[in-house]
Amino acid sequence: MDNIPATRRFVAVDPEDRSISIEQGPVPEPRPGEILIKVSAAGLNRADLLQRKGLYPPPEDASPIMGLEVAGEVLATGTGVENWHVGDRICALTHGGGYSDYTVAPASQCLPVPARMDMAEAAALPEALLTVWHNLCQRCHLQAGEKVLIHGGASGIGTLAIPICRALGAEVYTTAGSDDKCRALEARGATRAINYKTEDFEQVLTELGLKDKIDIILDIAGGDFIQKNINVAAPEGRIVNIAFIRGARAEVNFGPLLMKRLVLTGSTLRAQNFSQKAIMVKEIMERLYAHLENGDIDPVVDRVFPLEEAEQAQDYMESGQHMGKIILQM
Repeated sequence: MDNIPATRRFVAVDPEDRSISIEQGPVPEPRPGEILIKVSAAGLNRADLLQRKGLYPPPEDASPIMGLEVAGEVLATGTGVENWHVGDRICALTHGGGYSDYTVAPASQCLPVPARMDMAEAAALPEALLTVWHNLCQRCHLQAGEKVLIHGGASGIGTLAIPICRALGAEVYTTAGSDDKCRALEARGATRAINYKTEDFEQVLTELGLKDKIDIILDIAGGDFIQKNINVAAPEGRIVNIAFIRGARAEVNFGPLLMKRLVLTGSTLRAQNFSQKAIMVKEIMERLYAHLENGDIDPVVDRVFPLEEAEQAQDYMESGQHMGKIILQM
């Protein structure tokens, strides 16, 4: 097609020293069921950092280029795509390839950009939206009136999970690594944010009368938090791990798991197939999209870097200084 360039820029990783550079290659053609997107912005995720280090290899059928979420404009559609048209504003969960100014995504993993959001904000949505929805709603069956504890509340996932829980009628508690972040998370709707560097979240929740009363725990930390999660969970509580930043190994007393009849589960988004992700997108459109449109749910964008500064953007993410999402702008 005349409007599709022959080449694109993308972020490449040197296999020897893991440094980043900008290279050029052919623009991919959308296969059946895919959309070609002219990318305006791409979201950073910790999975990108692990992939760059060689610790999180992409699936065999995925693009080797980093980047799992983008926002931009539909440039072309593959056969069988009926709900999207050239020129539509779109954000998408990609199968890799997001760190590029042109990429493809399955049409079933695309969402319309809410009218009130710019492209940087929209690029902050897909990965966090699907992760939160799948773990809190599909796996843990979140109900209105329940109490939820979100670890890593200042992360891209955490900052979106708080307003999602509030929009669905839940009460939110969270942990973060500084007093400033804690106060900002309370401003976003958390009833109490706990500085895990200066406070013991189990002790704080106990003093608040919430020991054995937390219905759902979303945990990116693991390590020494695992036992404390079990200790504060309510009978019939659900604990879901989506990362193990504090370590994947811990010595744990599982006795309370039996007495409280707890569910201990976990997931990663990338390992799930397109059909599973399509169901998540459909349910998000039905249950959450109106809240995105009216501002009840909004992402936090910490900083925007140009594509050429992808390495600096990842270094910034590694430092842990950010709150919310870090975005690359094309």
